[in-house]
Amino acid sequence: MTVTLYHNPKCSTSRKALELLQEKGIQTEVVEYLKTGWTADVLDRLAQSTGKGFAGLLRMREEEAKALVADGASDDAIRTAMIANPVLVERPIIETPKGARLGRPLEAILEVL
Repeated sequence: MTVTLYHNPKCSTSRKALELLQEKGIQTEVVEYLKTGWTADVLDRLAQSTGKGFAGLLRMREEEAKALVADGASDDAIRTAMIANPVLVERPIIETPKGARLGRPLEAILEVL
């Protein structure tokens, strides 16, 4: 099974997700999205596969994310903001052939393993 973890190593929840995958012996492709950035295709796929949509992928601790929601921003506007400022995407996100999940709560990633 191919497992991709969209990861921020400075985030304790993201580190716990990686530890969980390693403990289960699951080979994981780790994408440090703050370094690599996001593409529209990846964000489109994750928004659909998680079932959360673009607004559901926003990291609401970020003032820019709060402003986007408050302004009723369109999916296109949210995607554009996420590409310009990758920290706006909540983490961790795990993607497998069974789908994708936000790792909040951490146990949610088990649903797609």
